[in-house]
Amino acid sequence: MEDYATKLIVFGGIWWTSLFLLARKVFGRRSFDFSNRIVSTLHACLAVVLASASVQDWRCPVCPLASKSSPRQMQTLAVTVGYLLYDLVCCFLDKNVKMDNTVHHLVSIIGLWSGLEYQRCGSEMVAALWITEMSSPFLHLRELLKELGYKDTDLNLAADILFAVIFTLARMVGGPYLTYVTLSADNPFLIKAMALGLQLVSAFWFYKIVRMVMYKLSRRTTLSKKLATS
Repeated sequence: MEDYATKLIVFGGIWWTSLFLLARKVFGRRSFDFSNRIVSTLHACLAVVLASASVQDWRCPVCPLASKSSPRQMQTLAVTVGYLLYDLVCCFLDKNVKMDNTVHHLVSIIGLWSGLEYQRCGSEMVAALWITEMSSPFLHLRELLKELGYKDTDLNLAADILFAVIFTLARMVGGPYLTYVTLSADNPFLIKAMALGLQLVSAFWFYKIVRMVMYKLSRRTTLSKKLATS
């Protein structure tokens, strides 16, 4: 791995931690998770911007396949590795450790780290970053709204549906295609394994999201009927 990438990972970890501490000070009355989600939202927005800026050819966003990563792609991946390490530590400190989320973090860290080590597959990896982070701001918005007192409101339901739609399009339409081209190209085995693992985690989350949306819609319908008959 290039020295500047390693330094950027370390700097990124310090930067995201500093933002979290600032958020804790500004939102002192809010929970640990609230401050962490503020930082996570900022990272998701930055990751999408950096990933978009590092695409070499928008006519084929994942091209060239299995090629040497550009300096901009390496920087983008290093920033996210720093964030993922920070966020994984936060999950343990907040005692909010879930198996699926931990697997997602480990798969992402190992996959991106291996890409930095091999200095290859930059096109595929920034595309994966773009796909996975596209829905993240809306994921965090759902939880932020709940803590702000907007649970079970139309605004919260709209955030739920928007998150579900973007997640589905990104991870269950774009994701399988990206996984296919990554597995088909001449990429290192470890990167192929991590691409497949990330898609399997996304499929599991898609199943949970479908159940969540169906539950909320059915609950809203039931409440509406009760109000109409009362």
